Amino acid sequence: MVEAGKELRRAVDTGNVLFGKRGVEKSVLKGKCKLVIISSNAEKYAKERVEQLCKTAGTPFFEFEATGIDIGSYCGKPFVVSFAGIENAGKSKVLGLIKK
Repeated sequence: MVEAGKELRRAVDTGNVLFGKRGVEKSVLKGKCKLVIISSNAEKYAKERVEQLCKTAGTPFFEFEATGIDIGSYCGKPFVVSFAGIENAGKSKVLGLIKK
C-alpha cells in the first residue's frame, strides 16, 4: 500500500490527477479518466454511483485500503480525498500497480 501511495504521489506531481466526486464523474463520462481511486471510507451512495459510472464507461476503479485522510496525505493535499481520477499518470507506475 505504501508503494501504491508513493506512485500516486508521483502521478500527482508529474501527471494529471483530479480530486472529488464531481470532477471524477465528469472525467469518466467524457472518457478521459484512466483509473478511479476510491477511499475505503467514502460515502456509500457516492461510492456506488461512481462505481456504476465506471462499469458503464469501462473505466477501471480501485478501492484503496486507506482513508480519505491518508490518500490526501499521499497526494500532498491538506484535505480529505475520497475520490481521485487519474487522467495522465505521468512518470508514475500507478496504473501497473493497481492492475496486479
